[in-house]
Amino acid sequence: MKANIAALTLGVDDLERSLRFYREALELSSPGIIGTEFEADDTTPGGAVAMFTLDSGLILSLYERENLAKDAGVAPERITGSPMSLGCFVSDRNEVDRILERAQAAGGTIVRAPLERPWGIYAGYFADPDGHLWEVVYFLGGQPPN
Repeated sequence: MKANIAALTLGVDDLERSLRFYREALELSSPGIIGTEFEADDTTPGGAVAMFTLDSGLILSLYERENLAKDAGVAPERITGSPMSLGCFVSDRNEVDRILERAQAAGGTIVRAPLERPWGIYAGYFADPDGHLWEVVYFLGGQPPN
């Protein structure tokens, strides 16, 4: 297998709210919610999803938590919160502050205000409305380490 992650899917409570949040907070572009013609029933997941194709080619998908659990065949309780953080790198220190401000204005929560770390980054954390944890990072040297 080639070391590559092609898609990340976040389980969300309210698909429209989450689509709006990611458009406003991270300024991501999406055609909107697709797959609404595939309706859920007691055992089959629905198909409504919102997708963002990132500059790296990675697809960030938003899928209602209950449908993601049905699709994966796991209990809905398993699709909660954030046992990890997602990260985005920015090329300007001030962009860290701007993204955190936009995230809060769009309905997210600032988890940790940005600060300089001794290992050469300026970074802060926010959580989206569903509790998914994001770190916004600026490398003080201007480039991520190799």
